[in-house]
Amino acid sequence: MVIPVQVTRNIEAILFDMNGTLRAREPHEPTQHAAFERTKELLGKKDATKSFWEELERRTKDYGNWAQENLLQLPEKEIWTRWLLPGAPTRQIEPIAAELTLAWSERKGRTVPKPGAEKTLLELKRRGYRLGVISNSMSSLDIPRSLDAFGWNDLFEVVILSTVEKCRKPTPEIFWAATRKMNLEPAQCAYLGNRISRDVVGCKRAGFGLGIILEPSSGPRPDEQEQSIQPEAVIHSLNDLLMIFLERGPLEIKDQEPHGDSSGS
Repeated sequence: MVIPVQVTRNIEAILFDMNGTLRAREPHEPTQHAAFERTKELLGKKDATKSFWEELERRTKDYGNWAQENLLQLPEKEIWTRWLLPGAPTRQIEPIAAELTLAWSERKGRTVPKPGAEKTLLELKRRGYRLGVISNSMSSLDIPRSLDAFGWNDLFEVVILSTVEKCRKPTPEIFWAATRKMNLEPAQCAYLGNRISRDVVGCKRAGFGLGIILEPSSGPRPDEQEQSIQPEAVIHSLNDLLMIFLERGPLEIKDQEPHGDSSGS
């Protein structure tokens, strides 16, 4: 799908989803073992039974479903004291909530950059685009830790997380949090994600100029095709963004010259 130059030339910032878009989580036994041991240490559950952990997994899924249905993200301490370990003393959980949530998120493996992510981000920044992250996350530490590990901290002007904003995509408020911090109009922004129902629906409700989907290698998601709001473009690799977002400077100069001539200056 080709996006007209007159549309992309108005885009000043490109914002990204993280999970499934800029990074992936893959099984990694050392990471998973360390995370599980740290979770047991923090909870004081070294001898907990298998059924305890199975119940914790079930409650995690229940909370995730509730959070997405209500487009809310509770603080980490409340996730644990209200959902995962109901009745646990807040004074016990609060000091360890962030680290506990990070360890629990890493039980599924380590995070790695998606193919071509760093090269694409560096080139987009070189071409004059401002970059940012808007992502749903239970953990306040998980995504910042990945950005640090990948060496990407200097690439992003803003990192907007649902756990900080207390709301989840596709609510427009989480997108507006980014535009406010960047002092931009939503129409000056593009967003790339991998879920139409969260990423494209959310950014378009917020008034973003472009919504783009990175389609999974397995093809379109069957449960995502009936959305009334559709992306302006579907890409199959992050490098495809470089065919959409060209150099900003030359495009702006080229567009302005005829107007200057017609004014008689």
